[in-house]
Amino acid sequence: MKLDRREILKLAAGAALARPVLSGEAAAAANGGRFFSAAEMALFDALSETILPADEHSPGARAAGVTAFVDAQLAQKDPKMPDWAEERKTARDSLAALDGLCREMKGQGFALASAADREAVLTKAAAGESDPKTPAEKAFKWVKGRTAYAYYTSKIGIHQEMEYKGNSLQVEYAGEEPK
Repeated sequence: MKLDRREILKLAAGAALARPVLSGEAAAAANGGRFFSAAEMALFDALSETILPADEHSPGARAAGVTAFVDAQLAQKDPKMPDWAEERKTARDSLAALDGLCREMKGQGFALASAADREAVLTKAAAGESDPKTPAEKAFKWVKGRTAYAYYTSKIGIHQEMEYKGNSLQVEYAGEEPK
């Protein structure tokens, strides 16, 4: 069977249309990231969105690209971070610990759990946040810290959540007059 150029272009266009269109974050989760596997991407995405969900004020962690940001950081070796290999191990161990806690409490992995079950798991893991002792408590502290950093350094976190306006003229003085 011989195909000419037009037939090849038709086939290519048809294949492109048949493939579902995914957002950048969903595509990364489906294919795996630069460091995280596809399952780890989906798990971190579920964890971060549960920690910082979308609300009426601003989009959540998913819209801010938190998972992709953390994945990219872990994939890139930083010469200023001598414990880079340890950080990568901590990332994987943290995801496994929180997923394991969910399996223990709810009988299924975190990414497949209901919103209420996810909250219950993270509430338990957050109980020892000020002085974490269990692997799940340490994992929660790690995931929450990475999620908050990624979110609040994103455009969504800075401009929509924090309402940062950048360098702008202060029209009204809000402080006290000097004495």
